[in-house]
Amino acid sequence: MKLSTPRWWYRRDPPGHVARMLLRPASWLYAAATARRMARTRPFEPGVPVISVGNLTVGGSGKTPVAREVLRLLREAGVDAHGLSRGYGGREPGPLRVDPARHTAAEVGDEPLMLSRDAPFWISRDRPAGAAAAVAAGARALVLDDGHQNPTLAKTLSLVVVDGETRGGEWPFGDGAVFPSGPMREPLRPGLARADAVVLLLPADMAEADPELLALFGTTPVHIARLEPTQRPPAGPLLGFAGVAKPWKVERALIAAGAELADFAPFPDHAPYREPVLRALADRADRLGATLLTTEKDWVRLPQPWRERVVNWPVRARFEWEPPVGELLRELPALRA
Repeated sequence: MKLSTPRWWYRRDPPGHVARMLLRPASWLYAAATARRMARTRPFEPGVPVISVGNLTVGGSGKTPVAREVLRLLREAGVDAHGLSRGYGGREPGPLRVDPARHTAAEVGDEPLMLSRDAPFWISRDRPAGAAAAVAAGARALVLDDGHQNPTLAKTLSLVVVDGETRGGEWPFGDGAVFPSGPMREPLRPGLARADAVVLLLPADMAEADPELLALFGTTPVHIARLEPTQRPPAGPLLGFAGVAKPWKVERALIAAGAELADFAPFPDHAPYREPVLRALADRADRLGATLLTTEKDWVRLPQPWRERVVNWPVRARFEWEPPVGELLRELPALRA
């Protein structure tokens, strides 16, 4: 059973939160295991540049839209870049090149299926094996989606994506506690020390980044990106639903985009949409006279017949000042050859 992301993770000062205190010892063990894995693993060199797009928290930072944008920038620059991920949520172990016309989210994971619509994309639980397969198929660069805590591949450039939205008392790192006591995959300082740059992802309607948040990154370069919808929500009442790490952000984004939300249903990240759940959503939408709408990541998890009944609302990450980011990628030595 998939569990929803605890909202209290993202509060800096939840005084006396019982769950946080009880889970703190497990957090210490998790952090120690991550540090040990990072220190003891010898990374594989695939022979082409590897651009890692990862994060420091367990979900909801926006790393997949940023990975998609990095792939776009590289391919528009003439580099045959392929994507690679573990394929979280899919049953296929790989190495396997994702075919969006043939594979399902249950087989390869929702994020790889989504990204494979734009660029060649591979899944492999064994990242070195996946990298070798992609290179053998002609990849001149690899964009590793969710690889910051995976030390098995040698990285040419490590980008850490941070959710820059701070509203209603929420803070991207909570009080800094590591999972399961908080949202962190590892403590901030060691995670940031391995990053070449931070990509701070802001919603389209946020004027500027929080100065206090920016100060945490010290001398690490920070690139601002915006998460923007590619189309306006359809007119009329909408019943939105989303199974992502922070579904409340989807609800906020829809309202900011001018959607007439009659209702919104949150689900856990990567939740499968089974027929009874979808019928219940459709019945509720009928009672409200509303159209069903969801994110692109959720839409690819829908059974094929339901895709015709649900509006797909995609978003894209766009760097605020693209030329320096493009130069950062194009300056990688092997890409100049």
